[in-house]
Amino acid sequence: MFPNSIQEEYLSTSIRSYFNYIKKKIKKKTETKFAKDGKITDEMIEQIVSKEIEEHYEDWDRAKNIPSIPKTFNKNIIKKYKIIIKKIIEEVFEKLPISKNHLNKLREISGSLFSKFPDNIQNYTISGVVIAGFGEKEAFPSLKAFHVEGIVINKLKFEERVSSKIDYDTSASIVPFAQSEMVYTFMEGVDPFYKNIEESYLDSMISKYTETIVDNVKINIDKKNKLKEKLLDISNKIIKIYIKKMNDIRKEKYVNPIISVVSMLPKDELAAMAESLVNLTSFKRKVTTERETVGGPIDVAVISKGDGFIWIKRKHYFKKELNPQFFENYYKEV
Repeated sequence: MFPNSIQEEYLSTSIRSYFNYIKKKIKKKTETKFAKDGKITDEMIEQIVSKEIEEHYEDWDRAKNIPSIPKTFNKNIIKKYKIIIKKIIEEVFEKLPISKNHLNKLREISGSLFSKFPDNIQNYTISGVVIAGFGEKEAFPSLKAFHVEGIVINKLKFEERVSSKIDYDTSASIVPFAQSEMVYTFMEGVDPFYKNIEESYLDSMISKYTETIVDNVKINIDKKNKLKEKLLDISNKIIKIYIKKMNDIRKEKYVNPIISVVSMLPKDELAAMAESLVNLTSFKRKVTTERETVGGPIDVAVISKGDGFIWIKRKHYFKKELNPQFFENYYKEV
């Protein structure tokens, strides 16, 4: 299904896309510097380019190869596709001043693109695969979710991202995927984006408040710096205590009551709840200016130990009455 030509095309597209992302950041920082200083020199551009490449290299270098990829894989990519990587670097960065050292780091980034998943770098080409159900000897269900990206040198880039299982200690679990913000809002009583903004703003506000207090105290510079460092350390501890306290409240007042009820719901009501949560996301997308990435009829299925896989609702891309042969063949195979 994935001949060498397709794998090579995927590699070229991925490297070019990421290098263009680096170039855009370089351009933005150059424009900001020019707007601030009213001038830009070759030396300034070189510093911006070097710093940007260095930061991206460090992000990828810190990340470890995913377990399914051998340690030598990165070097194999750089060696096998050396000409392609060189051509892309020349086409993307054109006449930007890049040292030999940073050229090597761009090559190493090229290899890492197909073997690592850095935590702080988002990739919108990732797809997800979720596997849920029972093993033959399992009394309780379990779930594993994977990020899957692409294939290079016949190696699939994938990583397990989420796992959940029901046992004697965990009676129920609700795990959302893809557009998950409405599920989290329903479960925790607050929009996750709003929560992150609030925590970030509070952290910033307390840090600035601390600096303002120290700056207005009439003591020498050394004492000011020591006092500022001490107060910032205290502020960070206060923020951590606040975040933990809020998380505990959300868990106690919102999450745990829902989970306790879910653990006792019959199968038909579990299916109805799952569909309602997806409908929440669909409705939110419909009444806001966001893209409608969720919508239309929803497929609903229940997997149980006794009955196996059961469709509750299922849509087809064709009319059932016009295609009786499909169902004849389907049931014949079953």
